[in-house]
Amino acid sequence: MNCIKSMLFTTAACTLALASTVVTAHGDEPKNAPNGGQLREAGAYHFELVMAKDATEAKESAVVVFVTDRNSAKVSTVDATGSATILVGKTKTTAALVADGDNRLKGAAKYLSSPDMKVVLSITLAGKSAEQARFTPFTVAKDGHTSHKH
Repeated sequence: MNCIKSMLFTTAACTLALASTVVTAHGDEPKNAPNGGQLREAGAYHFELVMAKDATEAKESAVVVFVTDRNSAKVSTVDATGSATILVGKTKTTAALVADGDNRLKGAAKYLSSPDMKVVLSITLAGKSAEQARFTPFTVAKDGHTSHKH
């Protein structure tokens, strides 16, 4: 009887571990978004990061973030602030982000468009706590696709 209980517990534990791995893996995949950027969840929001794809040398280029809720409805960025920390190789730069339209923040930074680029966004919407999201804007998923539309 103890052997059966042990097998059931082990099976249940493995099932839970597998399910959580699948959910985590899906949540970490790059996602295409309506404005051609990469979409990530950040708390109750989705941040879409759009960066210049043609910066073949480190030059001043735009950093744009669109903010929506989980149902893809626009979230106001009036009085919102943020920053984008951009890492390419050993080079680190930061762009200050300010409100720029309905649900958009915009800034600029000197960066090179590179497959190994990593970006950390920190955005504070008016009256809310800061939310963060990590991006790899020019990475293609291992299976060759980059999207799972929400």
